[in-house]
Amino acid sequence: MKTNGVAAVERALAILDAFREGDDGLTLAEIAERTRMYKSTILRLCASLERYGYLWRVSDGRYRLGPTLMRLGSLYQRGFPLADRVVPVLRRLANDSGESASFYVRQGTVRVCLHRVDSPAPIRDHVREGDHLPLDRGAAGRVLLAFGGARGTPFAAVRRDLIAVSYGERSPETAAVACPVFRVEQELVGALSLSGPLYRFRPAAVRRMSAALMRAAADLTGALGGDRKPFDERIRTRAASP
Repeated sequence: MKTNGVAAVERALAILDAFREGDDGLTLAEIAERTRMYKSTILRLCASLERYGYLWRVSDGRYRLGPTLMRLGSLYQRGFPLADRVVPVLRRLANDSGESASFYVRQGTVRVCLHRVDSPAPIRDHVREGDHLPLDRGAAGRVLLAFGGARGTPFAAVRRDLIAVSYGERSPETAAVACPVFRVEQELVGALSLSGPLYRFRPAAVRRMSAALMRAAADLTGALGGDRKPFDERIRTRAASP
């Protein structure tokens, strides 16, 4: 059963969420512009966030993210050893396919690259761990939407086939293939993806990458307590297809 949140907590979290890649600090005016909150409200919330180490106010008056976030991030990594399972799989996928391998999770209205192993090729698409990408463009986004309950024929096809392919959606020069990964009770964990320059994603290459991704997703799903049988069935069906 869903319950209402606490408005003050959500406003404080919105301040933290206002920080973006490359920000070395934000002024009060910049926070107000990004959050659409009154400056007086921001000042009160920032005082509490400073007190608990979530923010740090520097001498020129700007706010920076504080050390408590690093501590929590470390606790998250140690207490949720998904990386121990995912990163070796990404390394294998990137090495075998020659393309960049990523693991995405959904965060609200965006997808976040949680783990990434770059292609060994000099020409590749450029995504970094922690990057926020659109949900509505790209194979991994389609997987996350499909298994998040999105309606429509394209999403139904992803749920049926356990695979999504995109050509030139996020960027006109890149393509991607993605598969879902599940845990206990088939709860979606995230999406495995291979991505790279569009010209390397010819039909035969996409078939090979799709098969490799599906095997990797099956192995990860089983390791996380999910049911790998749907993947195994799709793998057999694809292998039997002419």
